[in-house]
Amino acid sequence: MSRSRTLLSVAALLWGSSVIVTAGRDQAPVPVRTEVAQASSGDPAMFAPSSECLACHNNLVAPSGEDISIGASWRGSIMANAARDPYFFASVRREVLDHPSRQAHIEDECAACHLPAAQKIARAGGSTGRVFAFAPRSDAVAQSALERLAVDGVSCTVCHQIARDRLGTPESFNGNFVVAAPRADGRRRVLGPYLPDPGRARLMHSVTGFEQEEAPHIRESEVCATCHTLITEAFGQDGRVIGSLHEQKNYQEWQHSAFMAERRGCQSCHMPVVQGPVRVSSVAGLERPTLSRHTFLGGNAFMLRLMNRYRAELGIQATPAELEATARATIRQLEQDTARVRIARADVSGGALALDVVVENLTGHKFPTGYPSRRAWLHVVVRDAQGRVVFESGRVSDTGAIDGNASDANGTTIEPHFEQITTPDAVQIYESIMGTPAGVPTTGLLQATQYLKDNRLLPRGFNKATAPAGIAVIGGAARDADFTGDGDVVRYRVAVAGGPFTIDVALRYQPIAFRWAQNLSAYDAPETRWFVNAFNSLSSGSSIVVATATRKTD
Repeated sequence: MSRSRTLLSVAALLWGSSVIVTAGRDQAPVPVRTEVAQASSGDPAMFAPSSECLACHNNLVAPSGEDISIGASWRGSIMANAARDPYFFASVRREVLDHPSRQAHIEDECAACHLPAAQKIARAGGSTGRVFAFAPRSDAVAQSALERLAVDGVSCTVCHQIARDRLGTPESFNGNFVVAAPRADGRRRVLGPYLPDPGRARLMHSVTGFEQEEAPHIRESEVCATCHTLITEAFGQDGRVIGSLHEQKNYQEWQHSAFMAERRGCQSCHMPVVQGPVRVSSVAGLERPTLSRHTFLGGNAFMLRLMNRYRAELGIQATPAELEATARATIRQLEQDTARVRIARADVSGGALALDVVVENLTGHKFPTGYPSRRAWLHVVVRDAQGRVVFESGRVSDTGAIDGNASDANGTTIEPHFEQITTPDAVQIYESIMGTPAGVPTTGLLQATQYLKDNRLLPRGFNKATAPAGIAVIGGAARDADFTGDGDVVRYRVAVAGGPFTIDVALRYQPIAFRWAQNLSAYDAPETRWFVNAFNSLSSGSSIVVATATRKTD
């Protein structure tokens, strides 16, 4: 890269104007930010930047020798980079362009979970949260205390200040958690699972201004539910509310599963425990019986790798090794703990192959869950004795589109739920598809008032007959007797000649579906253009295989 182009890439401020800087042949164009973050009348001392915590909570080692540093693990996570996520900024820009009169409301709602410290400070000062004032900066230098807290994303003193008040109630959802009030002496609390001794409490206070306090609720799913239960309002063209949508109901799906009764909460999978004795602080730390990893494993290795590819442009502080370590850990969890596929039947008779595929969800919520851009599907390939493909359903192209999927081909149509598949252009896709009041499919969150399809795989113990409306099965899967909390059975009936045949089945997963990315192309804004270009540059790796099965016929 030339010196002048390097200087442009380093000096450019991202997103907020229509100017585009070309950052190199293998890089997405870098939008330029002109809007400046300004402090509200709230007090930034409500939170502390993560840099004040990492010095003591890194350099931690498990008895096995594994590096379990809290700071390094968190820094490479989606949580730490929630305020650097280019898909988030592109999506918010799309919503603002769709509903310009509601921009302040939209930014405040979205900031609640992606820039929570800045939003809480703004609200405490009588203002509202902002998004684009804190857009990614290619110079990676925060200009104020408020900006340093904003770009920290979901950071240490956000989660560790969530009070017990209102947890598990609707008042706490949409990021409306209560920040723990200061102590009577004015010192701010930082809540954790263990009882601190007075000496160490004074040590932390002297460094950060916060003082530890034991709070067992920090281990409970209700803490996670505050941001992972989202109910969005839809707006008409005049800005009036026309309905609402249960956008994310991870917590309620978990409540309706066997995992809740077994007391297997969010943290048990997303913050797996390291057995001690282990120190949780490298400075004067006591040995504790356990430590919960702070990698916050989810299902978005693709976004971690996209952010790693463009980390300089996005102003990401995590090292490439930290981001890649989290991506690899995410993929391991997806491959080992997410789902299982088996071939229950593979018979050839009368020139037809009868194939029954069983898919089981191993998680404590629907799979996929969370933001509705996510989908999983079955890729089935049948080969003859010479290795020639005689049937294939669910092949993914390098663009990230699924061959035969009606929705990828045309965003106004829906690929239905199938009980039986007989042709290659039919694909079993597990997804939720949103709809407008008129029943038109949409990827605009604030246009949607209903789901037109929701056949995401159910967790064990989930009874679709008794599930409340917010987590209901919708569409053909609701009528499919073989679609239950024990899994889904998909029957393939394929005309074949000869044999024997080899059948390979893969369950693929894509956190940002093709249509969700490409629909942003219709919006002429720096954030949307940047993300679509970045997605397209890596689209061939936008999905991964999470489970496989193979069988041969006689």
